[in-house]
Amino acid sequence: MPRAADQLAPSGTGMNGMEPPPDIFDAQALDLEFWLRPRTIEVVRPASKERAKLLYWKDGEIIESAYQDLCHLLRDVNGGNETRTIDPKLFETLWGTQAFVQRYGIDAPLEILSGYRTPASNQKLREAGVPAARQSLHMVGRAADIRIAALNSEVLGGLVKSFRQGGVGFYYRAGPRGGWIHADTGLQRTWKG
Repeated sequence: MPRAADQLAPSGTGMNGMEPPPDIFDAQALDLEFWLRPRTIEVVRPASKERAKLLYWKDGEIIESAYQDLCHLLRDVNGGNETRTIDPKLFETLWGTQAFVQRYGIDAPLEILSGYRTPASNQKLREAGVPAARQSLHMVGRAADIRIAALNSEVLGGLVKSFRQGGVGFYYRAGPRGGWIHADTGLQRTWKG
């Protein structure tokens, strides 16, 4: 298996003179200090062309206005722009993923390909042959499909899985943008689609 450093996309994102990342990113190696620091997450939503960098957690508290902004960014952009509350544990995993790779000089926004989905929107995806579960956790604000441009799906999914916060789906696709990772706060499980 290639090392994680060899699996970086040729986007020019360097290691900034730091040690190369471990062969497999592992969130279990994080110390308490990592989890106690303020949490700023940078996300981009390709479908709506929105981008935000938000401090959403500080001193052990969620910052409500930033949390609401994040919930809005994860709205169903393909189904009437309906917004719902998103499980804070999902944001914890998304932030942790981005903050972890930043420690290795990978400073790229987290791409949100899909967040909340209305049941009607989820059904449309199923009818179009897109992999979407009948009882998808997207429909209850507990899942997101994500990508970080500088990481391939295998490395990103391995990192998300190491947080042990829920399900991780690996979706591989050919092409310059590659696949994506499904992250949710349901039961711990892994699959490939």
